[in-house]
Amino acid sequence: MNIAMIGCGLIGQKRAKALAPCKAVLCVDVVAERAAKLAAIIGAEHSTNWRDAVDRKDVEMLMVSATHNVLAEITLAAVRAGKHVLVEKPGACRAHEIDPILEACDKTGALVRVGFNHRYHPALLKAREIVASGELGPLMFLRGRYGHGGRVGYDREWRANPELSGGGELIDQGVHLIDLAGMFLGEFTSVQGFAHTYFWDMPVEDNGFMLLKTAANQTAFLHASCSEWKNTFSLEIYGRVGKLEINGLGGSYGVEKLTHYKMLPEMGPPETTSWEYPRGDRSWELEFHEFLEDIRLRRTPAASIRDAQRALAVVEEIYRQSNILQSTSAMTVSHRRAG
Repeated sequence: MNIAMIGCGLIGQKRAKALAPCKAVLCVDVVAERAAKLAAIIGAEHSTNWRDAVDRKDVEMLMVSATHNVLAEITLAAVRAGKHVLVEKPGACRAHEIDPILEACDKTGALVRVGFNHRYHPALLKAREIVASGELGPLMFLRGRYGHGGRVGYDREWRANPELSGGGELIDQGVHLIDLAGMFLGEFTSVQGFAHTYFWDMPVEDNGFMLLKTAANQTAFLHASCSEWKNTFSLEIYGRVGKLEINGLGGSYGVEKLTHYKMLPEMGPPETTSWEYPRGDRSWELEFHEFLEDIRLRRTPAASIRDAQRALAVVEEIYRQSNILQSTSAMTVSHRRAG
């Protein structure tokens, strides 16, 4: 399968390393030098116009790793041309932008997978296996924290510009937490939260707090932050007879570790089993290979564009409750019309 890489920054480069057995034939980036550099490494042609990828007959899939404001536009054009798409989270700036993509998928049969690669970290894969086995019993609630401390000049990068990002920390790292929480608990029917800028000099939030409930009152208590001075990933999943605790994602987030606390009949201190995963991050490769299987089997991807829409709906509701939705929406709409 021939692939076009749209966006050749850090994430695009990671995606390019995980393409086997497929081949990238075109690298596209608004920065010509960046596109040319990645193209030279992987033996592809390069361009600064993503429409070149949509128009090429030999391109069967697009890997879209661009700024949030163009994710939906590029994905829609590709799907209408009958090409499969792996698009980075959040998939769009607003939930309604995904509606025409869903309609186009129904018409052309093209598949879209959203880059929620955290699902494929080894601790998360093992956690899913344990939950599916019933060892925790019925799930009750979970707690999640995800955050980083930024860097000098972070508040002047594209993620701090609502015209390009559609929002701040909630739409960036927050959607990963929402997606993982939904993967374990199901769809959320009640959304409460608060988004605020505490530290960074930027018009988008640097912290988002979420309290999400399913129809059965299973609850997710989540916090995403870019004023987390020690990079942190933590997810705790509570069942009636046990608990799973995941910490770290490798690299600056610390060694990835999963701990299973199994309740004993007499209660008291639980039986504890831990797994550590010190090797490199293979989530990008595993995610891509599963997408190839989705295409081969003609099945809906597990991390679908509809999942992205649900996560965005949660983000938008918290923006509405925090009285910041109108300003970011207006800037995004203004940019889209100008384009």
